[in-house]
Amino acid sequence: MERNRAATIAATLALAFASALVPATANASPPGGAEPEVELLADGLTGPIGSTIGPDGALYVADRAGGEVVRIDTATGAVSPFTTGLPVTGPGGVFDVAFVGETAYALISVVGPEVGGTGVGGVYRIDGIDDVTLIADTAQWSIDNPPDADYFVPSGVQYAFVPYGDGFLVADGHHNRVLHVGTDGGISEVVQYGNVVPTGMQVVGSSVLIAETGPIPHDPATGRVVSLDPETTVTREIASGASLVVDVEAAACGFYALSQGDSPGDVEPGSPGLPDSGELLRIGGGGTFEVVVDGLDRPTSLSFDGDTAFIVTLDGEVLVIDDVAPDRHGMWGGCGPKGQG
Repeated sequence: MERNRAATIAATLALAFASALVPATANASPPGGAEPEVELLADGLTGPIGSTIGPDGALYVADRAGGEVVRIDTATGAVSPFTTGLPVTGPGGVFDVAFVGETAYALISVVGPEVGGTGVGGVYRIDGIDDVTLIADTAQWSIDNPPDADYFVPSGVQYAFVPYGDGFLVADGHHNRVLHVGTDGGISEVVQYGNVVPTGMQVVGSSVLIAETGPIPHDPATGRVVSLDPETTVTREIASGASLVVDVEAAACGFYALSQGDSPGDVEPGSPGLPDSGELLRIGGGGTFEVVVDGLDRPTSLSFDGDTAFIVTLDGEVLVIDDVAPDRHGMWGGCGPKGQG
């Protein structure tokens, strides 16, 4: 593929995942409580995006540009490869990782011929350090079933997924829709949205919370978290008012979202948020976001183990906050088992 065409496609992907890409360090200033302490747990990754806590309590990160999923010991910060040799292109690769029981799965996207690659985008089962099995070809399905929306990449950008029912829910931030992928390989559309740019997800009972960055230019009024009932496709707003919302997760007490930061304005597709403007947000009552930590440098995903938060940034850092809510236990959101996200 010619370099200029590859660059054009890479730029248009911001319409897909709305710049949820690029670096990290932080300041903290929560409302009405002690400042959470933000520490560096690990670094040296190359373009990581999605993450999850595995059944062994370790953090697993989709290291997109590195073509691998890595395991990070949450006590020591030690990084080790979990599966390697995954396809990589300039804009694509492994975007997310999830577990069903003890079995891990990877979501790979934007690696086909349309972006100069030779890979197949889809949901893969991880069978070993250099062994994965394609479960569902979401790229070809998306090409064969184009969305009722504007798009540039025919295969879409399947950005995040979560286990749900007999398979997975998959957010396509470019085609602006949510898919269901069965473990038998079946794929169907759950809901088609307008230009909202769905990103990270969190299952809560029979519903799923979805982060939305909103279209370019990224106005805080369009960055929000919504709740989707996949059975009825009814979607309702949970909270709004933050720019470039790229993830939503459940802690032991309450729900949290991740903002990549302030939008530079009406910019070229692919432009990231402003440096050091990302935020960890608590979802409060009345549809509001409360800032827990600010000064994050363009984070990409959020995971929780109890009330300990792990924040991944595109420049390869993993930050840890030991307790995001020392004064909030038992308040809005309740205390209970961790969800999947």
